[in-house]
Amino acid sequence: MRLNLLRRLPRAWRRPLAVCGGLVAAGWLVVVLAAPLLAPHDPLAQDLPRLASPGAGHWFGTDELGRDVLSRVLYGARMSIPLALLLVTLSLLIGGLLGACAGFFGRWVDETVMRVADLVFAFPTVILAMVVAAALGASLENAVLAVLVVAWPSYARVTRGLVMGLRNREFVLSGRLLGFSAWHSLRVDVLPNVLGPLLVLATLDIGTATLLLSGLSFLGLGAKPPTAEWGAMVASGTQQFDMWWMGVFPGLAILTVVLAFNFLGDALRDALDPSTARTIGAEKERVA
Repeated sequence: MRLNLLRRLPRAWRRPLAVCGGLVAAGWLVVVLAAPLLAPHDPLAQDLPRLASPGAGHWFGTDELGRDVLSRVLYGARMSIPLALLLVTLSLLIGGLLGACAGFFGRWVDETVMRVADLVFAFPTVILAMVVAAALGASLENAVLAVLVVAWPSYARVTRGLVMGLRNREFVLSGRLLGFSAWHSLRVDVLPNVLGPLLVLATLDIGTATLLLSGLSFLGLGAKPPTAEWGAMVASGTQQFDMWWMGVFPGLAILTVVLAFNFLGDALRDALDPSTARTIGAEKERVA
């Protein structure tokens, strides 16, 4: 029965990387929901032996203050992953709406939105995020706002290009001739046809957002002690370089999240793009 269920899935979702990415992402989402049940210790408690190496009592060891690293990694998922999802959702909504208006209405709306987007693109992403976070003040909430400032233009530009390719199509023009308003045509006829590529971009950006937020925390512009957050934990590990477990395990957590959502994004792209899926399938059959 399981084999029949798997065969019903699109080819893109049956590939090993897609399955692996889905399992890892699902595992981290379970951790986000059940961290208090899974963590063996209080992530803020300082009642354990300091700098204990990984072993049976403490699988990921302890840090310089006697806190259990495994518990802090598990609780760190409750900070990093939900904030990354929130960040990507806000970027998609803001950038998608502005890009849709720019592409559909054109003229001064297009010029205004795209010039602001070009201004953001003129600066390296990490550098601009650091500047915004430093200007707002070091905190996790301000780090999210800083990454949001540098993330929305990508969605605006992609949405604008897609909308410009659709606004003169027959089904859109037919709706306008029937008396539909511009906003109605944009909402009903255009936006549903651009959601696929935007969802792919959003899925890929979850890993990027996690990495950027962790990077700001690593630089001291995000989460503050004693908050359990992966980037801050890696930064703490660099201060105790001989105690490798303090930085390696939170770093591996970041790596697995980034890879998992990248794999899911690739699978979603192939599932929503039949031509790409057929090309990959034909290539595999030819090699076999």
